[in-house]
Amino acid sequence: MKRALITGITGQDGPYLARLLLSKGYKVYGTYRRTSSPNFWRLQHLGILKKITLIPADLSDMSSLLEAVTVSNPDEIYNLAAQSFVGASFDQPLHTTEIDASGATRFLEIIRHLNKNIKFYQASTSELFGGAKECPQDERTPMMPNSPYAAAKLHAYHMTKIYRHSYGIFTCNGILFNHESPLRGLEFVTRKITNSVAKIKLGLQKELVLGNLDAKRDWGYAGDFVKMMWMMMQHDKPDDFVIATGETYSVGEFAEEAFKVVGLDWKKYVKSDQKLHRPMEVHQLCGDARKARDVLGWEAEIKFKELVKMMVESDLRLWKKFTSGENFPWDAPSFPHGMDVIARNVTRDAKREAAAIGGKKLAGKKKKSTWKKLLKG
Repeated sequence: MKRALITGITGQDGPYLARLLLSKGYKVYGTYRRTSSPNFWRLQHLGILKKITLIPADLSDMSSLLEAVTVSNPDEIYNLAAQSFVGASFDQPLHTTEIDASGATRFLEIIRHLNKNIKFYQASTSELFGGAKECPQDERTPMMPNSPYAAAKLHAYHMTKIYRHSYGIFTCNGILFNHESPLRGLEFVTRKITNSVAKIKLGLQKELVLGNLDAKRDWGYAGDFVKMMWMMMQHDKPDDFVIATGETYSVGEFAEEAFKVVGLDWKKYVKSDQKLHRPMEVHQLCGDARKARDVLGWEAEIKFKELVKMMVESDLRLWKKFTSGENFPWDAPSFPHGMDVIARNVTRDAKREAAAIGGKKLAGKKKKSTWKKLLKG
């Protein structure tokens, strides 16, 4: 049985990837960052929360990453965790760099020292292209980041390539263009739109305020994109691939299509506020994924209108539940009974720890932590 470690498993892509890997017979581990309000609702929504093993870790903490890799003993690491909100990267550039740039490098160093046979996938981004004049963009397009987020991701992109060529590690960059789903966070413009459309339709909201309506993006479905992540890791040699649909639509067009789903005229409800514009705007991104198609046989299946309809209808169902007094998926308990969570530096049963690391026998019957033993080898 293959073993995979997914960072950022509580985000949008992590649950879709975990579900895919489970369907292929993997033992799946996922890291999550400790907060006062654990965020497991997406895993519950897909019905896989109790099928995976969760490990607390933080990309800024080398020891927690080393523990996660030691305990999971993975064949493949998918590094999806990031500070991924572009707007926030202007407010927190140092934090963004620490997580998005240095976090990936920490994993690469762990692999280099611990086990060079571990395959590593780095979630890269179309924001790397930023101010590029070429359109569409492919793997050869010059990268010109226009945000602290993109600059940090560019560092991780190059480090991933450097460790591949310098140390012979199987490392891949997936240059993902915008990919959305009903699991997208509300701070992202697509989900902000579909969530607001649902509330406006039900009389729970009066208007939708957005930033730049003319910014154009290549929007695909996250469920399609995670298939390509896995396909890259099964290829006979490590490489970098653009993952995109090849179609581009503006924010305004996304809003228009979303309001069409519920039979409303978007111009009656949408306003643009200059305060929501980025300090440095990326005006158009469109991906050319011909390499992915020709080499790995991958193509996006869900098209733009189908994606928008899927997201709007999902949000409508959620808000209808709200109006009838039912719980939202994200109203789920913080740590539901039956979850498999590996705790750090706490009293544990030695046999269960042995099972968690692949059956390694541990001496003695005392109930105590074995982290130090594992880290010392």
